[in-house]
Amino acid sequence: MYSREHAIVSAVVGAGGVVGLSLPLPWWAALGYAVAVGVAIDADHFLVARLETGDWAALRRCLRNPRLVVSGQDEIFDPFDLWPLQRLLSHHVLGGVAVGGLWLVSQPLALFTAVVLYAHVLADLVWDNYRLETYREQHARAAERASE
Repeated sequence: MYSREHAIVSAVVGAGGVVGLSLPLPWWAALGYAVAVGVAIDADHFLVARLETGDWAALRRCLRNPRLVVSGQDEIFDPFDLWPLQRLLSHHVLGGVAVGGLWLVSQPLALFTAVVLYAHVLADLVWDNYRLETYREQHARAAERASE
């Protein structure tokens, strides 16, 4: 899913959290925090792509052309740079660490963060299921490349 959609999902979930939780932040800061967390978690994609490909090409692409981050996300990663399961695994690992660390500081903020990140991962799963045929084709092309 793209950052724009994650921002919308995070804003909606954040608004619900502002109403339902006693957060140690003003409502507007909590809403901004929700959007920032819900979008920023995707920065792990660059690390996963680096581990998969052995280089930072995707990150360099964005640094050379920051417009891609907002309006050209299809152009950031090459088809074999990262896979859905890798993205979801890294989200779970980073999200668990973030929520665990926040729990030591503020339990309401940790819960709020967990709900925002849960919504992010759920949105990714819905998106991935919608694009399942595309992933099957991508996997078949990768298998062909590996057998050459």
